Amino acid sequence: MSANILPAPSLVLASGSAVRATLLRQAGIRFAVQNSQMDEDAIKERFAESDIDELAVKLAAAKAVAVSEERPGAIVIGADQILSCEGARFDKPGDMEEARANLKIFHGRTHRLHSGIVLAQSGEIIWRHSAHADLTMRDFSDAFLDDYLSSVGNKVLTSVGCYQLEGPGIQLFENISGDYFTILGLPLLPLLVELRRRKVIPE
Repeated sequence: MSANILPAPSLVLASGSAVRATLLRQAGIRFAVQNSQMDEDAIKERFAESDIDELAVKLAAAKAVAVSEERPGAIVIGADQILSCEGARFDKPGDMEEARANLKIFHGRTHRLHSGIVLAQSGEIIWRHSAHADLTMRDFSDAFLDDYLSSVGNKVLTSVGCYQLEGPGIQLFENISGDYFTILGLPLLPLLVELRRRKVIPE
């Protein structure tokens, strides 16, 4: 390994998201994981008037900064995602009934996923990026919705949109416009560019 490349765990993912960790591992990135344990609801309330793209970045920044203060010198990745649909903001559903209600709102409409990603070091933000993707759900039937929820089960509660595109959730959609990694909550290509620029990974 080059002397200019930071060895793991000098790169830390401040997230408990299995999807984000998998994306980094599949990209060949060496990193450690430390969940920030941030009170996301408090941050959302504090910055409720923020633009949604900016709010996603603020949430990502809070996670990254908190972990970077505990890991001096390490570069910490923070990421977050918010869903908006026709002016309303949505969080992960708390139960299956809320998931059903949200999907009935989303069906036949276009919603937007706002993803924010931040790098922090020693308590300071050193890079930030936001991206979004637009997804249009088809006008599916109640019978399809029942079958979908039955087959997917509690996995719908782990996603702000109640779906995983890499699974049966793809059947909910008629059109998708945006970067795949942004949809999964980790805009990977700009992150890799920045990590190469900072010599965290080889150029």
